[in-house]
Formats: sequence, C-alpha cells, structure tokens
Amino acid sequence: MTAGDPVPPVRAAIAHRAAAVLAAVLVIAAPAHAAAAAPEPACTAGTGPYQRELEAHLGRTVDGTQSAADCAAVRTFQRANGITPADGYPGLATYRTMVAVAARAEPNAAGDCPVRTGRVTCVDLDRQLLWVQRGGDVVFPPVPIRTGRDDQETRPGRHEIYWRSKDHESTLYDNAPMPYAQFFDGGQALHGRPGDLYAHGGSAGCVNLSVPDAERLWNLLDEGDAVYVWGTKPGTED
Repeated sequence: MTAGDPVPPVRAAIAHRAAAVLAAVLVIAAPAHAAAAAPEPACTAGTGPYQRELEAHLGRTVDGTQSAADCAAVRTFQRANGITPADGYPGLATYRTMVAVAARAEPNAAGDCPVRTGRVTCVDLDRQLLWVQRGGDVVFPPVPIRTGRDDQETRPGRHEIYWRSKDHESTLYDNAPMPYAQFFDGGQALHGRPGDLYAHGGSAGCVNLSVPDAERLWNLLDEGDAVYVWGTKPGTED
C-alpha cells in the first residue's frame, strides 16, 4: 500500500475497537481514584450512665453531658475495641471495656492478686476484671467479666481449676450453654456467655466472659492452675 492509499476497512475497524476499549478502561478506572469517601454520619447518641467516666478516660471536658464531639470520641473508642453497636453511647458495655483498657498497663498495681511462679487467674470483683499472671508478668491482659448477682455471688478466695468442659451445658439452668467452662469451686466456673455479657445484672455465681475471651483463656489454662477471687461486685454489698 502506498502513501495516500485509504486504510483497509478491516484494519480501520480493529483500530476503532481498540480505541473504544481504551476509552472504556479509562472511564472505569477514573472513579476509583477520584471518588471521595462518604462523609462520617453525625453521632447522635445521648448522655449515658457512664458519661463522666468516659469523658475523663478520653480526655474530654468532664461535665456529664454528651456533646457531638463527646459522642464521636466514644464512638471511635468503641470501634477501636470491637464494641457493638458503635453508636457513641456511654453505656455499661463501653464502661466495662474502658475499665479493662485503663488497667492494661498494670492490672495488679494494688497487689491484691498473689504473685506466684505458676499461672494465677486473677478475678477482681470490685472492677469486674479478669487477667492471668505468671510471676510478675501478665500473660493474659485484663478483660471485662460478669460475676455472681446478689445472693449468688462468686465465692472469693484461693481456688484451682479441677475440671474443664469445652462444650459444657448447665445441668442446673435448662441446659444453658457454658462454652469453654473451667470449674474452680463447686459449680462455679470460668466460661463464655453467648449474647449480651451484661444481661440480667449478674451470673448465678460463675465468672462469665465473652465467648472469644473464654476461648483464649481455655487455650492458656489447664487443670491445677490457680484462680484467686477477691473484692465485692458492685450492687452486692449487702
């Protein structure tokens, strides 16, 4: 073909199709780079029962009244710690998690849990916390728990794990699930509680954990490990 000859129809069609494909790719790719992130929805949760405690922990002005900025700060804390719903409301679950987070640096600062060469599971009824230490080292950081309600309190003192039952169901309470149960005193055990950890105000004496925390504790402990319980659960002082 000499200069000035017309482009053959087949070649022209191929060139036209290639140009169209390239244009389509560019159009499809552009939004991935240019699309802006959706704006954060407004945080509208009202003042909660643990407003002042969360304000103090998060470095907010402690006035006991929820502001939009307070709500956003609480929501960020909830998201960072896996609390659902992460709605910015300073409720019980958020407060209990806050207590655990605040205790992480030195949970046994008061020296209430005995220091031994072996593992000791420390159950602090006052703060509703559990952690495990070996000597002076914390090998399972503090997590929030739910212990026995009034008249069914978790028994204080020195105990040891004498029986473990991974998929246990209660023989006393309508076959209620007690996953990762580790019994330490009579019918009282460390175990997971499916659903809302804080429902009904307290357990029937067991130390309840979230199921993921109970599983991690199960993988750490064994029969013969020490459990030490002290203090008084709030609301059971009489």
